[in-house]
Amino acid sequence: MIVDGKNLKTLAAFRGLTVPDCNVATQNKIGHGHGEKKFYIGTKGEMHAFYGEDKFSAQCFMLKKDLIAYMNAIKQEYMTPSQNYTAREEMPTLWKARMQKVQNLPGTVYFTIYDQYQITGPRGYINSTDDGYKLIWEIALPLVSYIYTEKVGKDTAPLFYWKLYVDFEEIWNRKNGPLVFTYGKKHAETIDHKMIAENIEKTAKNVRDGQEKYRKQLLEQCRCCPITNIADDRLLIASHIKPWAASNNKEKIDPFNGYMLSPMFDKLFDKGFITFREDKRVVLSEFISPYTWKQINIRNGQRFPLLLMDDKRIKYLQFHHESVFKGSYTD
Repeated sequence: MIVDGKNLKTLAAFRGLTVPDCNVATQNKIGHGHGEKKFYIGTKGEMHAFYGEDKFSAQCFMLKKDLIAYMNAIKQEYMTPSQNYTAREEMPTLWKARMQKVQNLPGTVYFTIYDQYQITGPRGYINSTDDGYKLIWEIALPLVSYIYTEKVGKDTAPLFYWKLYVDFEEIWNRKNGPLVFTYGKKHAETIDHKMIAENIEKTAKNVRDGQEKYRKQLLEQCRCCPITNIADDRLLIASHIKPWAASNNKEKIDPFNGYMLSPMFDKLFDKGFITFREDKRVVLSEFISPYTWKQINIRNGQRFPLLLMDDKRIKYLQFHHESVFKGSYTD
């Protein structure tokens, strides 16, 4: 990736971290208490292996374009929340103000994190007083936002690239799951089980009907998995480019918003571990080890001639690049 004119190579990647309720601004919380600034990373061994030795400080950065992509991806959750946020009624207004704040940022946002070595025990925590770090605390929504990080560098001390993502599947589950709980309340509210059952059946039928129509139309365009060349439709999955949970009703059933993929590659694409360029070349995420990619038998930059590519898919792929792919996608 190129940052401020420097070509930085990925040195290592850290596992994804869900942003918990204790690490967001009070307005964003779904429980009680005040937001905490310290962030649980993992065991101290994991944290020190990635960020540095005991009592480390590490320079991190986020990209403005990533933050704008995150705000666009999380917009629907701000507008129609799936969770009982403290400022639930104010969330649409908060999104506008926070998006404006993000748009006024420089292209690269730097901040320094510090090892919270004074905290005893095996758990590793970091903290920071920098505005970039506080921005995550301000805009992230708990349990449906998560962070991926890469260690990058070239002939310099390593930097740490942070990128916020949206867990679309979790949002979908919270909006459409069979049971909805009120987080942090001592007593459950009265539930109309008959109404819930009817709503579940109605939602399930609509989803089934939509998916069946989508799959049928997509199969007419994509006769096989372009990676494996498997053409037996019993072994293929109608995979969305822009995730189902992030799509509007039209996008959900638009056959141009998809590929027919064999199960493993559907999973890799759905989870953002692979994406595709306009020239039909695959981009592999650094969050899967080189050994695993070798076992899968796929190479970064490998071209798949059978991969459908058109203006409509390119538009959907832009969303996938910005808001789904786990890594530093560059054109």
